Amino acid sequence: MQNIIKEFSGVRALNGVSFTVEQGEIHALCGENGAGKSTLMKVLSGVYPFGSYSGEIIFDGELQRFKTISDSEHKGISIIAQELALVPEMSVAENIFLGREIKKNGVIDWSATNAEAAKLIARLGINVSTKSLIKNLGVGMQQMVEIAKALSKQARLLILDEPTAALTEKESEVLLRILLDLKAQGLTSIIISHKLKEVLSIADNITVLRDGSSVGSLTSKEANENALVKLMVGRQMNDLFNKQKLVRGEKILEVENLTSYTEINKDKKVIDDASIEVYKSEIVGIAGLMGAGRTELIQAVFGVWKGKVKGAIKLMGKTVLHKSPLQAIQNGFALVSEDRKKYGLILPETIIKNISLAWLRNMSRNGLIQKILEKKEAQRFKEELKIKAYSIKQAVGNLSGGNQQKVVLAKWLLTNPKVLILDEPTRGIDIGAKEEIYTLIQKLAQQGAAILMVSSELPELLGICDRIYVMHEGKIETCLNREEATQEKIMHFAAGLG
Repeated sequence: MQNIIKEFSGVRALNGVSFTVEQGEIHALCGENGAGKSTLMKVLSGVYPFGSYSGEIIFDGELQRFKTISDSEHKGISIIAQELALVPEMSVAENIFLGREIKKNGVIDWSATNAEAAKLIARLGINVSTKSLIKNLGVGMQQMVEIAKALSKQARLLILDEPTAALTEKESEVLLRILLDLKAQGLTSIIISHKLKEVLSIADNITVLRDGSSVGSLTSKEANENALVKLMVGRQMNDLFNKQKLVRGEKILEVENLTSYTEINKDKKVIDDASIEVYKSEIVGIAGLMGAGRTELIQAVFGVWKGKVKGAIKLMGKTVLHKSPLQAIQNGFALVSEDRKKYGLILPETIIKNISLAWLRNMSRNGLIQKILEKKEAQRFKEELKIKAYSIKQAVGNLSGGNQQKVVLAKWLLTNPKVLILDEPTRGIDIGAKEEIYTLIQKLAQQGAAILMVSSELPELLGICDRIYVMHEGKIETCLNREEATQEKIMHFAAGLG
């Protein structure tokens, strides 16, 4: 790719980027959210057609002018986006050959379809039935089906956009192993990822984008995390968290003996007699392995858990009832959910509309929204949180992950919450945006908010939290102070060895 320039509404997303990938290598593309990584790959794969950008794409020594994704697929380029393009109600085999069905005498040949799908699955070295419905598979296995679908199109260059963002550590390891196996079979891959350790473990070469420009390429032997971070953010990050020691105030939140049950099996406990407390100006973490009940606990506190909930929730010593999110919001609670796209945002709507969502009653007069106030508040948060967008009228679906997360935070900060609950607040965002969010969280604590935070990243919890509760199979195993908490201790209790 030579001198690629791409603009959106007059804003330059790619500024003369040149990018080279050798046959048979795994090439990583890194950079902060909004740096232009996905945009560059959408140009390469034909999502953004020839004519909508300037510059040249040369593949197999020939100048390419892709007008559609089908054009690039015909040449052997296949892209797997962050949002998987699978039909949940269809089987593995049906999804692999969707739109390219294997037919005999004009009728789909199911025997041949399943046989060919099985060959592709075997090539990946995974164990799944070709007749399994996609909706019954985990995200990790769905990702494998996408790769199988790409291989079925005779892909020679595979582009993966944040492939491990929603995967567990074990699922990520399997995916990376498969990419290495495919490399050994001659497949070339481009992987976009913010997980630098994964990048360093798998990539032959790494290119870094910053603000729409290429700022450097390194071989895997030359690269390390510090070097990549410096290229990505333009400076050395000596202290990512910069934790400020605060004097905690009065007790704001107290959860007493909370027990919750599944919606279907009303006798099966999801949370078992959990008690926690959070003080003013305190950041409290919740750690645990997947399935420990962390998200279920905070959902019960916020009133969105659909099963039966017992126990008491107290705000500043007063018992509050949360049978719905509305009651929680009215009581001064806010929840930044784990899946911002599904639960936190309305993607086609503007930044303005998304920021005002949780506070419309207070922005209305005689049943009518005060548009001037709505725009004023949206503009204020755009500037304060440094949301990168050409306008507050931009649809949030077109923002990078880090900027989408800032919009979610702005939505809740507008409500001026007493208790801010964060579920995986930095999932899927780059290291620069993470630092900004850490700074914001600590600023809110300084201003007196009580913050309860779930995270799967132990360095994150250790770096920002004053205390950490550790969960195992729905129970609180222990609470560790900042001074005594280590990754080893957290994992010891998270595994139920306490």
